[in-house]
Amino acid sequence: MQYSFPHYLHSKQTADDRALNKDVFAALKANLPKPPIHIIEIGAGIGTMFTRLMEWDLLTNADYLALDEMDENIAYASEWIPKWAESAGMRAERIVENKIRLRDQARDIHITLERADVFDFIQTNPPKSDLLIAHAVLDLFPLPESLPKLFSLTKSLAWLTINFDGLTTFEPTIDPALDDLIERLYHDSMDMRSTGGSRTGRHLFSHLHSVGAQILAAGASDWVVHAINEKYPADEKYFLHFILHFFEESLTGHKDLDANAFADWLSKRRAQIERGELVYIAHQMDFLVKV
Repeated sequence: MQYSFPHYLHSKQTADDRALNKDVFAALKANLPKPPIHIIEIGAGIGTMFTRLMEWDLLTNADYLALDEMDENIAYASEWIPKWAESAGMRAERIVENKIRLRDQARDIHITLERADVFDFIQTNPPKSDLLIAHAVLDLFPLPESLPKLFSLTKSLAWLTINFDGLTTFEPTIDPALDDLIERLYHDSMDMRSTGGSRTGRHLFSHLHSVGAQILAAGASDWVVHAINEKYPADEKYFLHFILHFFEESLTGHKDLDANAFADWLSKRRAQIERGELVYIAHQMDFLVKV
């Protein structure tokens, strides 16, 4: 199988749609200022959050800045978003290479796609946004020390979504002891980084308090992926294969994991996906905060 990170981001859209906490999203809608609004999203990937917010009727008149440090993500978004807009009945006009205007009778949206490291971008002292979005990225940053810098991008609101919180489950069981070992070692690999770690979700309560942010809403945003009539929704079969790819990249050669047993485990899990048997659950947390 060919592994493409933009394809992975595209494949997880529907899992994210189900996972995002609807009470936290309702609080976001209730607290947003009247349009026009300015939004900055960090780690925006290929723009799936932008299209989701369009589909969920959050955006009517807005300037949306989508930041990502990967060239391939920005290139993918630049081609995909206009096609998505046209399929949604909107007119897409490319103002310059990575700035696009989307319009219909009810909406007028400008989106700018910018390849940049977020901390380098912060050094340019950009205008503050009405809303900062960080979707499934905070565990890639050192916390809590990164939060004041990130929050400098917003006048008030930050929506922090899909923050992993220490639980990964695969069903059906293959070998209870081996399953537990692999899941524990995978979480340990997150904790060995100098970033948020495997319990970012729960730790955000104290991290946010420590930097003076007020939590307006919080709730679980778990990924729950399973087949219906032996078929996974949308492109979630690819999503599951990519999750196993993350495990393979993180744990291959680990000194505490028998190489043959791990290879056999991966093979059996991939076969479960092909048969529509694998169930995958990951526990995560969403937050809306006032900074």
